[in-house]
Amino acid sequence: MDATQLYYERRGAGPPLLLLQGMGANSLHWGEPFLAALERDFELVLYDHRGIGRSDPLEGDLTIARLAVDALGLLDALELPEAHVFGFSMGGMVAQELALTAPQRIRTLIVGATSCGGTQSRPTPPAIIQRLTAAALSGDFERLLRAGFEVVVSGPYASEPEHYAAFVAAARHLPASLSVLMDQRIAIEAYDAYSRLRALRAPTLVIHGTADELLAPINGELVASLIPGARLELLEGVGHLFFWEQPQRSAQLVADFALRAGLPSG
Repeated sequence: MDATQLYYERRGAGPPLLLLQGMGANSLHWGEPFLAALERDFELVLYDHRGIGRSDPLEGDLTIARLAVDALGLLDALELPEAHVFGFSMGGMVAQELALTAPQRIRTLIVGATSCGGTQSRPTPPAIIQRLTAAALSGDFERLLRAGFEVVVSGPYASEPEHYAAFVAAARHLPASLSVLMDQRIAIEAYDAYSRLRALRAPTLVIHGTADELLAPINGELVASLIPGARLELLEGVGHLFFWEQPQRSAQLVADFALRAGLPSG
């Protein structure tokens, strides 16, 4: 790990659970309902990726492997020999890479709304990318918020005004710069773990919403099919940001799996 300083928080009590956020998101974007449910069973370790939120600005090239080194460096700095790991979206890629490069540090691996990359995965539909890009380039922050919200949650969830208000409140805190978002997108597009996932031996849970427009659920199905013994949990009618739409259920899935499958080593 280089000299970059990462902002992190620790909360709750129990075995450590490292949380890895997605593209453009910082640790505030987990949402209090989800975190409050998780911290009953775990000591949560949540942080902002380099270039994001309260962490140091991004310098140099960004890759998923570099973000995995950051995650490992944080575990080292906190003197955590192993942890349960939950990665969402881009963070799911980081979690895969962490499990591949430092398997002895992973008690259980949980990935949600993510992809293994490579030509076998299904990328975000071009129409969605064009919509989000146009909103970002418009300079109209409200338009970007609305477009982003409608893409990352299901239609029924998006139709409730209070849900959008909560999303906006979180999004207004320390928004990612356009340049960092572009660098993260490049890192995502370059990532490919397809041919390596069969080597994973950590107990693995894959969660994906069936109404995910950003990353089709076939991506979660592919990840689960490649990792030996992985369990797949599809959330019917739920969008990309599944832990916002169903925080209690999502936290229960994570807790039940991690606490049953992840017996302490030794």
